[in-house]
Amino acid sequence: MNRKDVSELAGSAGLGAWTAFGVLTMVVLGHEGAPLFGDEDAVSWSVAHRPDMALAVARGLTATGTGVIPYALLVLAGLLTGRTARQRLLAATLAPACLATGQGLRYGVMELVARPRPALGNWATHASGWSFPSGHTTTAALTAGLLILAICVRAPHGRTPLCLAVGCWGALVGLTRVYLGVHWFTDVVGGWLFAVGWLGVCVCAAAWWLPTRLTADGVDPPGPSTGPPRERTRP
Repeated sequence: MNRKDVSELAGSAGLGAWTAFGVLTMVVLGHEGAPLFGDEDAVSWSVAHRPDMALAVARGLTATGTGVIPYALLVLAGLLTGRTARQRLLAATLAPACLATGQGLRYGVMELVARPRPALGNWATHASGWSFPSGHTTTAALTAGLLILAICVRAPHGRTPLCLAVGCWGALVGLTRVYLGVHWFTDVVGGWLFAVGWLGVCVCAAAWWLPTRLTADGVDPPGPSTGPPRERTRP
C-alpha cells in the first residue's frame, strides 16, 4: 500500500469516526448530559457483579490506560519500529506527540460538554473531571492504534495475534471504566470514536506531508534535477 492509499484510508476512517462522534456529542448535549440508551443498565449490572478478584483485575487493567505507561509503550514501539536511527527517532517522537495532542483535544471537548459522571455511590475507583468522552478509553485506544500500526510496519508476518491482543487491551481498558462505575457506556463509545478520528487525522497527515527521505530506508532519493551522468568531452 503506497502513501496515497494510506492517506485516503486513514482520512476516510477518521472522517467517519468524527462524524459519528459529532452526532453522539450532539445527542449528549441535547439530553443535558443525562444517561442515554443502556447507560444506566450497564452501570447497574456492573455494580451487581463485582467479586473481589474481578475488581482487582479491573483496577489493575484500568491503571494501564493513563499516566506514563502509554507513553513508555509508544516510545519503545517507536524505537523498535525504525530500521535506521533516523526512523527510530522520528517514530519515538511522533507517536507520543499524537497521543499528547489527542489528550489535550479530548480534555477541551470534555470541558465543553461538561457531562456529569454516574453517582458517586457506584464508584469502585478514583476519578476526576467530567465524564464525556472517557479519558482512559481515549488514551488506551489511541495507544493501541499506534502500537498496531508499529506492529504492522515492523512485523508484516505473524502479526495478527499480537494485533488482536493489543486491540483487546485497548477495548478492555474502556470497558473497565463502566465496570468500575465511573463512566457511562456512551462515554466509552465517545472515547473510542474520538481516538479513531484523531488517529486517522495523524496517520493521514504523516502519510501526506512527511518527506519520503525521512521514512524510506537507505539513501535519500535523488532530486528531480538528477539525471544520468554526462559523458566527458575530451579537449
